[in-house]
Amino acid sequence: MRKERLIVPVLVGLAMAWAVAQAIASLLFEREMARAVADLRARGELAITRSRIDRGWFSSSGTLYLRPLLGQAWRFALPYEAHHGLLSTRVDGRLELYLGAEQVPLFGEILPSTSPPRWQARHHVLTETLAGELRLSPFLLRQGERALAFSGADISVDGIYGDWRLQARLDHVRLVDGEMSLAAGPIALESRYTYTTGAEHFTQQDRLEVERLAWRSPALSLDGEGLVLHSETTLDEQELRIRSELTLGKLVTAGQTLLTGRVVGELSRVNADALRAALDTLGEAAARGEEVLLIRTRIAHLEPYLLGMLADSPRLDLHEIALDSPMLGLKARGEGTLIFDARHLEALDPLALDEPAEQAQWLARLDGDAVWRELPPAVALWLGLPLDTGELQIDVAGGKVYLNGRPMPRRLLPQG
Repeated sequence: MRKERLIVPVLVGLAMAWAVAQAIASLLFEREMARAVADLRARGELAITRSRIDRGWFSSSGTLYLRPLLGQAWRFALPYEAHHGLLSTRVDGRLELYLGAEQVPLFGEILPSTSPPRWQARHHVLTETLAGELRLSPFLLRQGERALAFSGADISVDGIYGDWRLQARLDHVRLVDGEMSLAAGPIALESRYTYTTGAEHFTQQDRLEVERLAWRSPALSLDGEGLVLHSETTLDEQELRIRSELTLGKLVTAGQTLLTGRVVGELSRVNADALRAALDTLGEAAARGEEVLLIRTRIAHLEPYLLGMLADSPRLDLHEIALDSPMLGLKARGEGTLIFDARHLEALDPLALDEPAEQAQWLARLDGDAVWRELPPAVALWLGLPLDTGELQIDVAGGKVYLNGRPMPRRLLPQG
């Protein structure tokens, strides 16, 4: 009799524990979802909203919307349904893409035989990690003499709050326009994004690799192999820095190697506070539904922040140039620096940059230098230098270019 009396409290306790675990799983999922949306919105590159939210202990649902802060070129909708378990939550959803100001659906209308792709994810309660994957099916899109052939892609995302990784692999894509065509693939992207609360500081590392590339036209046939772009973008307390490294395995035309080598560059000293203020302003405008404002109107609103980003004299460094052209018998070895003079920024008008006088003011603020080692004789001849010139020193002072101490020949200067 005592055992029977004990069974009921035990069952009730287990049921309560199970219900509490379900509730905790639901609350943790909603918390992580809300934090992720808030931090992606704070990044400032996209307008992100969530609607049709239905929260429950056993399941939740809603729709995420992503679109650019400027313009109405596209909009993603991600309807989802989350099923909460004791230790994890399984999320199933669709990916819908709408194009243009009319928001025409890509899947089902532009591609009538292709349904929206589905995605799955799993959120682990104890570790607070999330892993998801998406498979894009092949499709063929034709419009007159133009065609886009896409052979499919796999995308996966995993990580924890403040540290996310993305991997994507595209099998093959081919774009045809009359007699011209561009084909690429396989293409692989690996990305890692780490950030603090509110994305006040972040680091994003990306690696993009194109195994093969082929351009065809009546005038030129070009094949590429082993094109790799590494980049690292960092926003800290003081500045935005973007460092990139481009490696060219080889570009081949007419059976000969046209170009091979690598280039390493870095943009730095972009004022962080002004950049964050500009992104906040864009985000607030998007939240108010002002995305249809004319570009010039947006620039006028952002002008103080755009000029503020230049306040620390942005610097562009080419840390390494190592390029070879066996076909042309040329090589380039060197490095260089270009700096923007940030004094008296109030004299500049970004809205007038289409006017030659304003362009001249901006150019006059550029100073820097570069060196081209092992200068090929053919290049020296073209520049009007002695054939035995071994090194080319390039200096920029007040926007004017000097080659080995002499003004650049007028025939090499931009016309008009």
